[in-house]
Amino acid sequence: MGKPRSEAGEQVADLLVTAKRALGLSVAFLSRLDGTTQHLEVVESSVPLLFREGVTRPQATSLCQAIQDGKLPNVIPNLRDFPEAMKLPAARMPRIRSFVSVPVVLSDGTLYGTFCAAGLTSDNGLSQRDRALMEVLAHAAAVVIEPGVRDTAERSEIEGRMSQVVADGGPDVVLQPIVDIASDVRVGAEALSRFPRDWGKAPDVCFAEAHRVGRGHHLEVLALRGAADLLHRVDGYVSMNVSPATLLTDDCQHLLADLPLDRVLLELSEHDPVEDYDGLKRILAPLRGAGMRLAVDDVGSGFSSLRHVVLTTPDVIKLDRAIVAGVSTDPVLRTLVASLVAFARGCGSHVVAEGIETADDAAALRAIGVDYGQGWHYGRPGPPEDLARSVIPAGELSRLR
Repeated sequence: MGKPRSEAGEQVADLLVTAKRALGLSVAFLSRLDGTTQHLEVVESSVPLLFREGVTRPQATSLCQAIQDGKLPNVIPNLRDFPEAMKLPAARMPRIRSFVSVPVVLSDGTLYGTFCAAGLTSDNGLSQRDRALMEVLAHAAAVVIEPGVRDTAERSEIEGRMSQVVADGGPDVVLQPIVDIASDVRVGAEALSRFPRDWGKAPDVCFAEAHRVGRGHHLEVLALRGAADLLHRVDGYVSMNVSPATLLTDDCQHLLADLPLDRVLLELSEHDPVEDYDGLKRILAPLRGAGMRLAVDDVGSGFSSLRHVVLTTPDVIKLDRAIVAGVSTDPVLRTLVASLVAFARGCGSHVVAEGIETADDAAALRAIGVDYGQGWHYGRPGPPEDLARSVIPAGELSRLR
């Protein structure tokens, strides 16, 4: 028994049943042509032993290719009338004698394959009217399968890009300073991942794509390793991002266990709901007990981050840049930020504002009571050597813990 059909496969099968019944032939099938091989992807057959889903045949010697090449007509009532057809393997096994084949073309003009019906006996009743029906059904099949085709192509493209980044040891990691807003003294830095510029994609998009093709956890751990490798090159703490799901993996836990945790601020950076907060807290407990501090990222951007705060009691909450930029001129933003600062105080957490780009916004956040900030106003992400070489006050890290 073959593997179960997808929803799209079942819809195509319904179209094939319509073709088979309308033409009165023994079998109807959708084939994919990849340039060298014909793949029978969906088959509706009265003789399943001869026609089965998953069967592959050389494309060059198929009836479908001969029709695509113009050597045979789309409608063949009797293969014996065409010597070219009788030379092909299909005329001997499964001994096809009548055949109709039309192309399946995607919306961008790409030839996907063929929509076909075949009989084991000749059928002089087949006509161009049957071809027209098959073309309508083939178009419907193209509409059904195209989303899956596009998804497969996208996944293959993503996999190719990610494979190279993984082979290179993960994304590049840069550091952006985090400063005490009151004194403008740097207290730490956030490690940020950077992917090839020609991708034209933000890091969060790249990680989401990696998760889509099953490489997300591995890529996140590689990024954490890259951040960890910078610890000995800077003073202060290093803030590292990880999704809750990746934190639950053994690879991530083993990596974190080997770090100087008193210099690590771990940011939970996922917008999706966490399925197992109890499990998450069990993993975090020994790490936090060893000195690691916990932050929740993007607070103010949605419900999930606030839920993370309530259920994990982080040491730091990081305000999303969307509610930070322009805070000096927007009273609504100031009210929202002030509310979140009060919320953080009630939770026993410090506050870091992300995305500070102007001195006016920095001053407004200082007046509201935000503890720490990062953004272009203080420094752009770059190599460790680009961080301000200011001396971090000896008591600063202990005050944050």
